[in-house]
Amino acid sequence: MKTKRILLLTGWMLLLLLHPGITARAQATTDYLKETPEAFRARMKWFNDARFGMFIHFGLYSQLGGIYNGQEVGGYAEWIQSSADIAADEYARLINTWKPTKFNARKIVKLAKKAGMKYLVITTKHHEGFCLWDSDYTDFDIAASPMKGRDFIAELSEACKKEGIVFGTYYSIIDWHHPSQMRNAAGKNGWDKWAQLTMKPGRKSEYIAYMKHQIKELIERYDTDILWFDGDWVNWWTMEDGKDLYQYIRSLKPSIIINNRVAKRAQFQKDFGTPEQEHPANALDYFWEACYTLNESWGFKASDHQWKSADNVVKKLEDINGKGGNLLLNIGPDGNGRVPEESIKILKEVGKILKAKNR
Repeated sequence: MKTKRILLLTGWMLLLLLHPGITARAQATTDYLKETPEAFRARMKWFNDARFGMFIHFGLYSQLGGIYNGQEVGGYAEWIQSSADIAADEYARLINTWKPTKFNARKIVKLAKKAGMKYLVITTKHHEGFCLWDSDYTDFDIAASPMKGRDFIAELSEACKKEGIVFGTYYSIIDWHHPSQMRNAAGKNGWDKWAQLTMKPGRKSEYIAYMKHQIKELIERYDTDILWFDGDWVNWWTMEDGKDLYQYIRSLKPSIIINNRVAKRAQFQKDFGTPEQEHPANALDYFWEACYTLNESWGFKASDHQWKSADNVVKKLEDINGKGGNLLLNIGPDGNGRVPEESIKILKEVGKILKAKNR
């Protein structure tokens, strides 16, 4: 187990540790929610021009492939802890068998480039709470797994920069592993128990500080240009929490772009909207990106063979682009870190079709 950062703090120093956003607001007078339309359009220009990106769902769940204790589990593969109602301490033991030695950031980024994609977003921490980088603030990360010595986020960031692909990071607001939160035992189904998990009394400030510390790591260590949030639906996360986090992130890196799920997605539009597994029938008056799976699940699921054809992907991309949006198309590497062969085949064919159309 790694040595954590342990600081002896009193008074105002403890306050700053629990609320790292305070220091940012003290140092910066900019209200990033009130930037001019011209500045906003300039910041979003690369995103608006990009049109097509790669989403990657990868974590401890990838080794299960949708199967737990020999039984196939329904629903999205990355939600298996919820779908199979696996206790947090039991699920955490998956870290001991997680060994995706075949994960190859260079090949993944080259695949994205061949497909015509201009940016990439990786799940650095999904709802399960496991971190794909060596974080100073948790032992539930890659450094505590058999993959100690690897840093998948660093590898992807470096490969993206080499290939001219914009690098982005997904971060879940909810966390099934963090001690501040617990399964809602009164829930009547998986969603009530795990999606609407309970924040323990007096622990919210601690968890927000944890989030901010980790997000700062993603920005300062890996120079992420996108922060893509999820989990905003949970009742204890408020619109004001989201706005505060937005301000904090922009104070660290003003040029970064952030999806609307940092706050309450139904009400918050900055910096871009995020329809999921669907997209609007008409153009919208704000920036947006539709995220879709290549088959049915986001994370790797061994039994999921409902693949979209390359022609289907191209038609979807053209329809979305024609309405002013981007397509963020997902791949789910397996437990060994390999991208499924069907995903590779489809994306290469998509690239060939797009290249022929643009001649």
